[in-house]
Amino acid sequence: MNIVIRGKHIELTDALKEYVMKRVGKLAKYSDEFMDVQVTLLVERDRHRVEVTAPIHGMILRGEEETEDMYSSIDMVVEKLERQIDKYRTRINKRMRSKVLKDHEPKQSAVNDEPHEEVVRNKKFPAKPMSVEEAIMQMNLVGHTFFVFTNAESQEMNVVYLRNNGDYGLLQPQT
Repeated sequence: MNIVIRGKHIELTDALKEYVMKRVGKLAKYSDEFMDVQVTLLVERDRHRVEVTAPIHGMILRGEEETEDMYSSIDMVVEKLERQIDKYRTRINKRMRSKVLKDHEPKQSAVNDEPHEEVVRNKKFPAKPMSVEEAIMQMNLVGHTFFVFTNAESQEMNVVYLRNNGDYGLLQPQT
């Protein structure tokens, strides 16, 4: 597992880097398929936030925690990721065994529109063929309210989204 640590508004001391490596390195016990794990440490006023993104076989585990202590934030985000892994372990293992998806570099998509219709962020991502259930799982893993994917059955671009009542919705193009 390659852990890349970045800091924003914080000095990355050797002790802090070592602590991140030790705690985030614990995720390796769940799978030897973790690739480059991105860890970002941010300090904003008195809030210490840790963001961890861990791609694993076409899926993305993502966790974010914020407390008044950086070490507590690190502990909490690792615990959050461990809970995610436990929750989706069966599905992840099944997916790794079947090796349906061969592209190992997932990227997430987000385009935010300002009220005056200015695009402030643009991301490109591979539209991987997957089932609706897999797309919902991926959306939950990254913690977003929507997810764009290529439907494996229809080979069309679809969007799954979280509805206000907690159910899921599916957007499909009309042919």
